[in-house]
Amino acid sequence: MNDLVFVMCNLNLINKPTKKATGTTQVSLEDISSDDEWIAAEESPNEPNEEWPSVFHRDAQEEDENGDKDKEIHNLSDCELENEVRDFDDLPMDDLDGSNDIYGESLPLEDNIHQINDDLDLPSDPGLRPRITDYHPNDRDQVRRAYAQRKACQPKEHNFPYKTYGANNRRFNKGWFTRFDWLEYSIAKDAAFCLYCYLFKRDVGEQAGGDTFVTEGFSNWKCPEKLRIHEGGINSSHNQARRMFEDLLKPNQSIQSFHFKQTDQARIEYRTRLNASIDCIRFLLRQGLAFRGHDESEDSSNQGNFLELLKFLADHNEDIKAVTLRNAPENNMMISPAIQKDIVSAAAVETSNAIIMELGDAFFSVLIDESRDISTKEQMAVALRYVDKKGHVVERFLGIEHVTDTTALSLKAAVEDLFCRHGLSLSRLRGQGYDGASNMQGQFNGLKTLIMKENESAYYVHCFAHQLQLALVAVAKNNNKIATFFNFVANVVNIAGGSCKRLDLLKEKQATRRMVQPQS
Repeated sequence: MNDLVFVMCNLNLINKPTKKATGTTQVSLEDISSDDEWIAAEESPNEPNEEWPSVFHRDAQEEDENGDKDKEIHNLSDCELENEVRDFDDLPMDDLDGSNDIYGESLPLEDNIHQINDDLDLPSDPGLRPRITDYHPNDRDQVRRAYAQRKACQPKEHNFPYKTYGANNRRFNKGWFTRFDWLEYSIAKDAAFCLYCYLFKRDVGEQAGGDTFVTEGFSNWKCPEKLRIHEGGINSSHNQARRMFEDLLKPNQSIQSFHFKQTDQARIEYRTRLNASIDCIRFLLRQGLAFRGHDESEDSSNQGNFLELLKFLADHNEDIKAVTLRNAPENNMMISPAIQKDIVSAAAVETSNAIIMELGDAFFSVLIDESRDISTKEQMAVALRYVDKKGHVVERFLGIEHVTDTTALSLKAAVEDLFCRHGLSLSRLRGQGYDGASNMQGQFNGLKTLIMKENESAYYVHCFAHQLQLALVAVAKNNNKIATFFNFVANVVNIAGGSCKRLDLLKEKQATRRMVQPQS
């Protein structure tokens, strides 16, 4: 049947009269292997070729209706032919609603798509589009959705120009638009493109034609079978891009749609569960208590402070009990150690932000001291001292910084890093308070000297607590009675504290002495 249609088409084309035009070269249809009979071989254009698929045939009746129009194009000069080709971007926006059948089936564009077009200036002609990767990562999904809403650029009413291949002329066949819904045509480049691959094709080198159908464009009109080859198998790069294109047009698969599917009751339960965990954590942080327990299994008699406090809270609140612990979803219980750490970190950030907001642009002083913790890490504690808006002097602990060593340069780098994270500046610093160590108050290379080189107004004051300690030590050394007293107290504590019996005997003697003194 296909061969019969093919022969009938060729006979109709050959029997068509030719039309002469003055001033141009006469071209007869007998001399042209029409773009509508792609499946004819160049050696014998009127013989059928069974290897070509019938999809590339065009109906003979359509050729008869457009025959005169085609012959007029053959007779156009090069200058006139260029005038016939107009930039697709110059089409008015009113034509984009599908009334002119430019994008195939009409699909009304949403208001947000028009806004994207205005903001990102999306070219309509596929030959003039930049790569998807050239757009900002935050805009790529919007660009993809905008082009997906438009569908493929298929200017079916355009007069496609001819190209010469040996003794034959070939041109783009608009019948391919029906067969390949992904096919796009660029008027500017006279080339074919693939909408699916442009939007979603992965960088796979030369697979599936490389970038031919994405950036360069396909224009070898004498080899239309490459359009079918481009589609490839079920797992080809093109078909993977097609599936992603189809998924993009399914609103039920978007993250927003999935989020809105959650019922109001589910959101209320989640909020209640989260607030319960936050309240327990805030209490433990305020009291400085440990969170975890030695054994947190369900059979444990003591699961740790956090879980035990949450149980206590649930036992005294039916709303919390209905959505927490065993009544909560297993994947959303809000009690895991990772969740606890996240909430603690969030609390630390919010507390620091509150301190910085209270400080504002006011001047401040800094109090710094370093010490080794139980894990043998050198830690530097930083506190701020400033006057709040009510005129009260306030001291706020800002944070602890781990330092690799205690040299003045290392401490200064840690202070600058802490200030940078919280948006503080050394230029607003008006005071420094440290102990009397050489790395802190050294006259030449101490921390206070390094800071004063950048800010002369950051005056150094020796910490009063350290001054009191040094004063007591100096007085004790210069007074024998005081030195004897402290030595005697130290011996009593060591002797009595080293034995339970001696400690109990000491407490008993003290209690007896208190009872005897009032009677006397």
